Amino acid sequence: MIPRVGIGFDVHPVSPDPTRRLVLGGVPLPGRGLEGHSDADVVAHAVAEALLGAAGLGDLGSRFPASDPAYAGADSMMLLAEVVAAVREGHEIGNVDVTVVADEPRLAPHRAEMQVRLSEVVGAPVGVKPKAAEGLGTLGRREGIACFAVAVVATRVPR
Repeated sequence: MIPRVGIGFDVHPVSPDPTRRLVLGGVPLPGRGLEGHSDADVVAHAVAEALLGAAGLGDLGSRFPASDPAYAGADSMMLLAEVVAAVREGHEIGNVDVTVVADEPRLAPHRAEMQVRLSEVVGAPVGVKPKAAEGLGTLGRREGIACFAVAVVATRVPR
C-alpha cells in the first residue's frame, strides 16, 4: 500500500433566498442556506475534493458539473457517496480531517453529528474542527462559509 494525501477546499456565499436551508456535513443546521447549484454543502464538497485529489481522480466540478441540470439541488452527501465508491475502486480510505470556517452558525454543538454522518458515508474516520473567522473578511462578515479538508488514502499496489 502506498499512502497518498489530497487537499480539498470549497466556499459558498450565503444565499439571498431566506427559504434555502443550510446543510453542512450532511446535517441540517439553523441559519440561512448557502448559494450553489447543489445543496451547497461546503463540508461534503471539500471532503469529496480531498478524496478525489488523494486518489488522482480529478475534481468535483468535472464529475458533477454545475452546468448539468441533473445536479440542481443535489444532495451533496449522495455525491460524496459516489466519490467514495470511485475512490474505493483502487484505494483504501484512511481518514479525513476537516476545518470549517464560519462565524455563524456556531458549529461546535453540531460537530459530533457531522463527524458521524461524514464517517458513515466515507467509511473511515472524519474529524471536524469548527473555526471562526473572528469578524475578519468575507467569512467574518457572515457572507459565506468555507471548508478545508485533507484526506489520506492508501493505493493498492498490484502484485
